[in-house]
Amino acid sequence: MKTAGNLVVLGSINADHILNLESFPRPGETVTGNQYQVAFGGKGANQAVAAGRSGANIAFIACTGDDDTGERVRKQLASDNIDVEPVTVVAGESTGVALIFVNGEGENVIGIHAGANAALSTDLVAEQQQRIAQADALLMQLESPLESVQAAAEIAHRNNTTVVLNPAPARALSDDLLALVDIITPNETEAEKLTGVRVTNDDEAARAAQVLHDKGIGTVIITLGSRGVWASQQGNGQRVPGFKVQAIDTIAAGDTFNGALMTALLEGEALPEALRFAHAAAAIAVTRKGAQPSVPWRKEIDDFLRQQG
Repeated sequence: MKTAGNLVVLGSINADHILNLESFPRPGETVTGNQYQVAFGGKGANQAVAAGRSGANIAFIACTGDDDTGERVRKQLASDNIDVEPVTVVAGESTGVALIFVNGEGENVIGIHAGANAALSTDLVAEQQQRIAQADALLMQLESPLESVQAAAEIAHRNNTTVVLNPAPARALSDDLLALVDIITPNETEAEKLTGVRVTNDDEAARAAQVLHDKGIGTVIITLGSRGVWASQQGNGQRVPGFKVQAIDTIAAGDTFNGALMTALLEGEALPEALRFAHAAAAIAVTRKGAQPSVPWRKEIDDFLRQQG
């Protein structure tokens, strides 16, 4: 096993209620699902689990409610090789919830209630200042309060901790925040929200990446679904294809990619090799149902890559 640097993930924790059905309901329509499950999710927790299972040295800054779900989530995260000491239990609040429909093509639509995630305040971030400052990288998403994401990025930037942002769900962000980011990993929708450039092909991906470079971000990785990613460092970009698999559920595929990517980068892999490792992890995840239940362990990723040659 390679030795990785220290990763801190700041983000959300949800209990995912997942209903599989043939097609999404139209307004006013009731459809019957064919499978229902409750699984742990939240973009922050998914990425933390992906990093922990793939071998990262990781601590997770997050919040749960003081309910049974929160207790079970914390135990599960600890079993996934994650330091949960920075996870705060919020009195009188419920753990976050996501309601997810998955259609017959493996696509999903999601509604979220933040619950305890909304309590991840700048004060809680300040309490973790030393942990962020001593980390090699900080990975964040946008299901936490934006002011807390900004505060954590500022701490990391001051202390030469690499700031990695997966800007999901899509929303506009200030240039002040983006200037603190070293690596950004939007999908096509998120890239358009941040740059105004619609991303439907490689040329458009290159243009969107350049807009983000111009805002001060050195490494831009735009995820393109089944087409792989557009990876650009300081304006030198190329599309890196993923692996072809039969997808049954794309929940947490992007989160798995992000967590595995950070593990490989912190192990000292160059970006092309890190992308290949992350693609393999995501490819395995989309062949399974659910968020965290779909995230592979390191041995599974290594075995997959050996099979690919």
